[in-house]
Amino acid sequence: MSFRLAAYAVCIEDEQVLLARYVSPTGDTNWTLPGGKVEHAEDPFDAVIREVAEETGCDAVVERLLGVDSRVIPAAEARLGLEHQNVGIFYRVRITGGALRPEPNGETAESVWTPIPEVARLRRSSLVDIGLALAQTLPATGHVAAVPVGGLVQH
Repeated sequence: MSFRLAAYAVCIEDEQVLLARYVSPTGDTNWTLPGGKVEHAEDPFDAVIREVAEETGCDAVVERLLGVDSRVIPAAEARLGLEHQNVGIFYRVRITGGALRPEPNGETAESVWTPIPEVARLRRSSLVDIGLALAQTLPATGHVAAVPVGGLVQH
Protein backbone atom coordinates (compact mmCIF):
# COMPACT_ATOMS: atom_id res chain seq x y z
CA MET A 1 0.00 0.00 0.00
CA SER A 2 1.15 3.52 -0.72
CA PHE A 3 0.24 6.57 1.37
CA ARG A 4 0.06 10.28 0.59
CA LEU A 5 -0.70 13.30 2.76
CA ALA A 6 -1.80 16.23 0.61
CA ALA A 7 -3.21 19.74 0.99
CA TYR A 8 -5.76 21.15 -1.47
CA ALA A 9 -7.00 24.68 -2.15
CA VAL A 10 -10.66 25.42 -2.72
CA CYS A 11 -10.67 28.88 -4.31
CA ILE A 12 -14.16 30.19 -5.06
CA GLU A 13 -14.88 33.69 -6.39
CA ASP A 14 -18.03 34.96 -8.10
CA GLU A 15 -19.56 31.44 -8.36
CA GLN A 16 -16.40 30.13 -10.04
CA VAL A 17 -13.83 27.67 -8.73
CA LEU A 18 -10.14 27.66 -9.63
CA LEU A 19 -9.22 24.36 -11.28
CA ALA A 20 -5.90 23.02 -12.52
CA ARG A 21 -5.62 20.78 -15.59
CA TYR A 22 -3.33 17.93 -14.63
CA VAL A 23 -1.58 16.02 -17.43
CA SER A 24 -0.17 12.63 -16.45
CA PRO A 25 3.11 11.27 -17.84
CA THR A 26 0.98 9.10 -20.17
CA GLY A 27 -0.86 12.18 -21.50
CA ASP A 28 -4.18 11.66 -19.69
CA THR A 29 -5.89 14.91 -18.71
CA ASN A 30 -7.90 15.48 -15.57
CA TRP A 31 -9.17 18.63 -13.84
CA THR A 32 -8.34 18.93 -10.16
CA LEU A 33 -7.93 21.42 -7.34
CA PRO A 34 -4.61 23.20 -6.92
CA GLY A 35 -2.67 21.31 -4.29
CA GLY A 36 -0.55 18.29 -3.69
CA LYS A 37 1.87 16.41 -1.51
CA VAL A 38 2.87 17.76 1.87
CA GLU A 39 6.66 17.43 2.01
CA HIS A 40 8.48 15.88 4.97
CA ALA A 41 8.44 18.29 7.97
CA GLU A 42 6.22 20.75 6.06
CA ASP A 43 3.06 22.12 7.65
CA PRO A 44 -0.01 21.39 5.46
CA PHE A 45 -1.04 25.06 5.89
CA ASP A 46 2.23 26.12 4.25
CA ALA A 47 2.04 23.32 1.67
CA VAL A 48 -1.28 24.49 0.23
CA ILE A 49 0.06 28.04 -0.27
CA ARG A 50 3.22 26.66 -1.92
CA GLU A 51 1.22 24.34 -4.18
CA VAL A 52 -1.09 27.15 -5.34
CA ALA A 53 1.93 29.29 -6.23
CA GLU A 54 3.74 26.44 -8.03
CA GLU A 55 0.74 25.19 -10.00
CA THR A 56 -1.08 28.44 -10.83
CA GLY A 57 1.38 31.31 -10.49
CA CYS A 58 -0.91 32.99 -7.95
CA ASP A 59 -0.35 34.16 -4.40
CA ALA A 60 -2.92 32.99 -1.89
CA VAL A 61 -3.93 33.13 1.75
CA VAL A 62 -5.76 30.47 3.71
CA GLU A 63 -9.13 31.64 4.99
CA ARG A 64 -10.18 28.50 6.86
CA LEU A 65 -9.84 24.77 7.19
CA LEU A 66 -12.73 23.05 5.39
CA GLY A 67 -12.09 19.45 6.37
CA VAL A 68 -10.07 16.28 5.97
CA ASP A 69 -10.84 13.42 3.61
CA SER A 70 -9.29 9.97 3.85
CA ARG A 71 -9.91 7.45 1.11
CA VAL A 72 -8.42 4.14 0.08
CA ILE A 73 -8.19 3.51 -3.65
CA PRO A 74 -8.26 -0.22 -4.46
CA ALA A 75 -5.24 -1.60 -6.32
CA ALA A 76 -7.35 -2.33 -9.40
CA GLU A 77 -8.25 1.40 -9.69
CA ALA A 78 -5.00 2.99 -8.51
CA ARG A 79 -2.54 4.44 -11.02
CA LEU A 80 0.38 2.35 -9.80
CA GLY A 81 -1.64 -0.82 -9.36
CA LEU A 82 -1.08 -0.77 -5.58
CA GLU A 83 -3.73 -0.05 -2.96
CA HIS A 84 -3.32 3.64 -2.11
CA GLN A 85 -4.52 5.77 0.78
CA ASN A 86 -4.80 9.52 0.24
CA VAL A 87 -5.41 11.82 3.20
CA GLY A 88 -6.39 15.23 1.88
CA ILE A 89 -6.60 18.39 3.93
CA PHE A 90 -8.89 20.91 2.26
CA TYR A 91 -8.56 24.66 2.84
CA ARG A 92 -10.70 27.57 1.70
CA VAL A 93 -8.13 29.80 -0.01
CA ARG A 94 -8.36 33.33 -1.43
CA ILE A 95 -6.17 34.46 -4.32
CA THR A 96 -4.38 37.72 -3.47
CA GLY A 97 -2.13 38.31 -6.48
CA GLY A 98 -0.13 36.90 -9.33
CA ALA A 99 -1.36 35.74 -12.74
CA LEU A 100 -2.54 32.35 -13.92
CA ARG A 101 0.08 30.43 -15.88
CA PRO A 102 1.09 26.81 -16.54
CA GLU A 103 3.32 25.13 -13.95
CA PRO A 104 6.94 25.48 -15.09
CA ASN A 105 8.39 21.99 -15.60
CA GLY A 106 5.36 20.50 -13.89
CA GLU A 107 2.24 18.49 -14.55
CA THR A 108 -0.26 21.39 -14.43
CA ALA A 109 -0.82 22.50 -18.02
CA GLU A 110 -3.15 25.36 -17.12
CA SER A 111 -5.33 26.76 -14.35
CA VAL A 112 -8.69 28.37 -15.06
CA TRP A 113 -11.64 29.88 -13.23
CA THR A 114 -14.59 27.60 -13.99
CA PRO A 115 -18.26 28.37 -13.31
CA ILE A 116 -19.39 25.91 -10.64
CA PRO A 117 -22.34 24.60 -12.70
CA GLU A 118 -19.93 23.66 -15.53
CA VAL A 119 -17.71 21.52 -13.27
CA ALA A 120 -20.08 18.54 -13.59
CA ARG A 121 -19.32 18.33 -17.34
CA LEU A 122 -15.55 18.01 -16.86
CA ARG A 123 -13.44 14.87 -16.51
CA ARG A 124 -12.25 15.61 -13.02
CA SER A 125 -10.66 14.24 -9.90
CA SER A 126 -12.96 13.27 -7.04
CA LEU A 127 -10.99 15.92 -5.09
CA VAL A 128 -12.96 18.62 -6.92
CA ASP A 129 -16.30 17.20 -5.77
CA ILE A 130 -15.02 16.73 -2.21
CA GLY A 131 -13.69 20.30 -2.04
CA LEU A 132 -16.89 21.82 -3.42
CA ALA A 133 -19.03 19.73 -1.05
CA LEU A 134 -16.96 20.86 1.95
CA ALA A 135 -17.06 24.52 0.85
CA GLN A 136 -20.81 24.51 0.28
CA THR A 137 -21.92 22.54 3.33
CA LEU A 138 -19.21 23.30 5.91
CA PRO A 139 -19.95 20.11 7.85
CA ALA A 140 -19.47 20.59 11.60
CA THR A 141 -17.17 17.57 11.82
CA GLY A 142 -15.20 18.51 8.68
CA HIS A 143 -16.08 15.14 7.14
CA VAL A 144 -17.80 14.76 3.79
CA ALA A 145 -19.69 11.66 2.70
CA ALA A 146 -17.95 9.40 0.20
CA VAL A 147 -17.96 10.73 -3.37
CA PRO A 148 -18.91 8.05 -5.89
CA VAL A 149 -16.18 7.60 -8.51
CA GLY A 150 -17.06 6.75 -12.08
CA GLY A 151 -18.06 8.40 -15.34
CA LEU A 152 -16.36 11.79 -15.48
CA VAL A 153 -15.16 11.55 -11.86
CA GLN A 154 -11.75 9.88 -11.47
CA HIS A 155 -9.52 9.00 -8.51
